[in-house]
Amino acid sequence: MSTTPIPKTSRELLQSPVLKSAISKAAKRLMPMLVILYVVSFLDRTNVGFAEAGLEVDRGISASAYAFGAGFFFVGYAIFEIPSNLLLQKVGAKIWLARIAITWGIVSACFAFVQGPTSFILLRFLLGVTEAGLFPGVILFLSQWFPNKVRVQMFAIFYLAQPFSQMIGSPLSGWLINVGNDLGSIRGWQLMFAVEGGLAILAGIACLFFLIDSPAKAKFLSVEEKAALAEIMALEDTVKDETGPRGVGAALRNGKVWYFTVIYFCLQIAVYGVTFYLPQQVSALTGTKVGLQVGLLSAIPWFFGIFACYFVGKAATTVERRRKFGVVLFITTGLSLFGAAYAGSNSLPTLGIIFLTLTVCSFLAVGPVTWSYPTAFLSGTAAAAGIGLINSLGNLGGFVAPNLRNIVNGWFDSDGPAGVVALGILPFVAAVMMFMTYRFKNKADELL
Repeated sequence: MSTTPIPKTSRELLQSPVLKSAISKAAKRLMPMLVILYVVSFLDRTNVGFAEAGLEVDRGISASAYAFGAGFFFVGYAIFEIPSNLLLQKVGAKIWLARIAITWGIVSACFAFVQGPTSFILLRFLLGVTEAGLFPGVILFLSQWFPNKVRVQMFAIFYLAQPFSQMIGSPLSGWLINVGNDLGSIRGWQLMFAVEGGLAILAGIACLFFLIDSPAKAKFLSVEEKAALAEIMALEDTVKDETGPRGVGAALRNGKVWYFTVIYFCLQIAVYGVTFYLPQQVSALTGTKVGLQVGLLSAIPWFFGIFACYFVGKAATTVERRRKFGVVLFITTGLSLFGAAYAGSNSLPTLGIIFLTLTVCSFLAVGPVTWSYPTAFLSGTAAAAGIGLINSLGNLGGFVAPNLRNIVNGWFDSDGPAGVVALGILPFVAAVMMFMTYRFKNKADELL
């Protein structure tokens, strides 16, 4: 067994070949499973966009009931987010993430049996309850495995699940709807929910075999690699303990935690304002019914989003770069939403697809940058509670987005651009707040 000493200073640790080897091995072992998990998660929470027309025709679910149900997911999600993350901290990521995936897969498959608005809204709430804790749990999990220097890159790889989900899921959902409608015995949207819910159950089972709770339990790391990871993570935790909140209560009262909750809320307004209605927007732009063709066209923005997310994550290695990227990307998100609204109201399909692509690229790329801030000053149970709070309340943007869009369109008595324009305002608020983070000083940033 080699006895090569591990460097002791933070900068030496970050340059250590042993640490780099450990990070590389951990990324190769953990990230594929986490990406797959989030792919099916994002698919199961957004495939409702492909079912809207069928639910209205077959089950009498109106546009307002659909908007309320689509967003009501985030109410259950918000209520159980923090408790779920605290339980993950207690029982371990492997068991808890597997439980989350299996139970949400069962609920997702049950959408095939929706009978009307009440059952639809109830199942959306239960889907939020069962999925609560997945995203913040993974963010917490990654913050325990990877040092701050490379964390944005890991977050970006995890975020790739969103475009992969829509690239794969949009054509899959459209194809399943076509196949189901051709069968005659069931409706296409029923087949879509049943199959895609089953995928989540399989992903949950796979978690039990591929995830490892901590570096100390990782058999794929050498003794030296475990020690290198343990030392750099302990150093960062010590710095966080000196400057960040300690314990659940302190995290929930922390001003910075609430600051980033507002930023994340503005981001989610844009994310779900687009995601829930992307198939319908593409359908309206092209004059084509929702199906395989619309699914393929809907995948275009997500395809380009992969590159934006990856390259920004790879480049955002300093605090200054993260702030600049954040400001520019939030502004781009808002402007692109305005452009998409203009293209839609003027029947310009090519321009509409371009603006939707810019919107998706910018909000995907800014997500990992946003999460780099709270994970730089939160640790332990404070991290579990703080990350849970940011994600739970921030994700209420997913409840507000479809309902705000529906309300604003109602004011103008049309399904025109007004609702999309309303959603485009919030990213500018986030851009200003991201710029003002230059006032925040975290000792952990000195390790970058």
